[in-house]
Amino acid sequence: MESNSVSIISYLPILLEIAIKIIMVIVPLLLCVAYLTLAERKIIAAMQLRKGPNVTGPLGLLQPIADALKLLFKEPILPKNANWMLFLASPIITFTLAMIGWAVIPISKDFVIADINIGVLYLLAASSLGVYGVIIAGWASNSKYAFLGAIRSAAQMISYEVSIGLTMITVLIATQSLNLREIVLAQQIMPLYLQILLLPMMVVFFISILAETNRHPFDLPEAEAELVAGYNVEYSSIAFALFFLGEYANMILMSAMNVILFMGGWLPPFGLTILNWVPGFIWFALKVALCLFVFIWVRASLPRYRYDQLMRLGWKVFLPLSLLWVVLIATIVFFTRFYP
Repeated sequence: MESNSVSIISYLPILLEIAIKIIMVIVPLLLCVAYLTLAERKIIAAMQLRKGPNVTGPLGLLQPIADALKLLFKEPILPKNANWMLFLASPIITFTLAMIGWAVIPISKDFVIADINIGVLYLLAASSLGVYGVIIAGWASNSKYAFLGAIRSAAQMISYEVSIGLTMITVLIATQSLNLREIVLAQQIMPLYLQILLLPMMVVFFISILAETNRHPFDLPEAEAELVAGYNVEYSSIAFALFFLGEYANMILMSAMNVILFMGGWLPPFGLTILNWVPGFIWFALKVALCLFVFIWVRASLPRYRYDQLMRLGWKVFLPLSLLWVVLIATIVFFTRFYP
């Protein structure tokens, strides 16, 4: 009994360090999610020659807090024939899955919550589980509109996860590692021709994560003309807020994945070693912010796809292209053998 208590005490410093790292990631992330909503409204307003939110607080900076308080104090409405247990569980599942992916994201060279050797597989598993929150929400609402929205969303997410997985495989073959930290470090010694060959896969990956996160021009589950608001149409109050936060947290997570796999993570852009004096997490944050800006830019610029166009793009364009690129990158890496 005594030996067990000693072993538990010996793990306390490690557990404390992990807890501090989790707090250091989750708290800024929640703030970023809140102010990403404000940034989106401001950027779209600027593109449409409007002012956007500018009343609540100086320059509208307190608008996300006002929105959060409004949703927090609204009455939660539970549909009469809904499966209340699953109905309430699905937004929690969606939000939690958007958070747990950050466990393996290296924010800088020395800062990552869990530096595991299969970080890429962990991220794929966490993002794939997001389908369950959507399906449960649509089914438990006991509404045909919510259920149709859930089916469309699940089909869309599964379709584009195939191309996401294949584009990630091209990076894994090129970097020879499943560890996200080592993937970033491998990009320092990667030949220029291989970096250029990975650029088309970065475009495919980015378009795929637009579909994965249900964003324009692929936000078909929220097609107002036929499905109102999609799988979350019956939700209100804090449950709706959790879906909303989960969607924006997923945007940040997918942008972080894009930065790590294709944009050098915390490394200075274009291999400029003269900029090494800037802390790595600053470069990481700036690159993620750039990806998020493109998310918003696309939303302000492009019309919504039809559903058949969405499926054709995923299965008839991205799938063959990414398969071809896997074979191409594997062949080049095998014959050049540039890694020691």
